[in-house]
Amino acid sequence: MTTPPLDRDDPLDDFEHRDITLLGRKHRVYTIGSGPAVIVMTEMPGISPHVARFARWVRDAGFTVYMPHIFGKDGAIPRMPGALFTIVGGCISRRFRAFQANESSPATQWLRALAAQRIGNAAARASGRSACASPAILRCR
Repeated sequence: MTTPPLDRDDPLDDFEHRDITLLGRKHRVYTIGSGPAVIVMTEMPGISPHVARFARWVRDAGFTVYMPHIFGKDGAIPRMPGALFTIVGGCISRRFRAFQANESSPATQWLRALAAQRIGNAAARASGRSACASPAILRCR
């Protein structure tokens, strides 16, 4: 399969996508590959063509990738002002209030629940707390 160019939006059409509800919140999750589970958590502003390319590399290494939509427009190249609105709406609001209160944000709680469901409780505990979703990979051995 050819890799989509990085200078255009990626339709993510080689990924299976499904809506997963955890903790009463539904998020779209893109999956691809087979093998041990890996969760690719994206940076702001979301699943860009570069993030999708990285997920494909993880698949090519023999893993099943779970890439949840948390922010932005899936597959889109970050553009202004849309990316700025995603960052302001995603980071500054609930996430910083949760960080200030030494609590997990709703996005972090949801990602922890996904990790517990897909790759086990040890990985969910290892995911820690975060003010914003940071680029990270969770993998269960």
